[in-house]
Amino acid sequence: MPKKIVLLSCVATKLPKPAPAGKLYNSPLFKGSLEYANSLDPDDIVILSAKHYVLPLDQVIAPYDKTLLNMPSDEVKEWAEEVLRRLRKKYNLEEDEFIILAGAKYRKYITPELKNWSSPVEGKRIGQQLQFYAQKLGKAIKEGFVKLVNLIFGR
Repeated sequence: MPKKIVLLSCVATKLPKPAPAGKLYNSPLFKGSLEYANSLDPDDIVILSAKHYVLPLDQVIAPYDKTLLNMPSDEVKEWAEEVLRRLRKKYNLEEDEFIILAGAKYRKYITPELKNWSSPVEGKRIGQQLQFYAQKLGKAIKEGFVKLVNLIFGR
């Protein structure tokens, strides 16, 4: 059975000391994308890291200063090849569903190798992404509250 995998992007804003990757990145954008990723009930969530390639949320790492944004295309392509090599070890790139919450530079050389992928934030600027997460999470919170009320009152 195909898995649902969410790929998040690393961000520049990090805690000043080593921490699990899911907590190290602490910008509002990362927090929103992680919360949204969790709301999708995926089989796995991993972070695409400019330095570490593919990170599980619980892997402890030290803060670093590396981004794809100022890397030349050939380096980004090499980075993507290593990311794909690591993804292939754990996931089925032909069958699994990948939801990518990362910018164009992180997706560019990865998506041609993924058969089933989507990027609900594609084409959105940072402010629009934050608004997207807020709207989606607000809806999820409301739906959860309605389900809870219905459970309590047997509707």
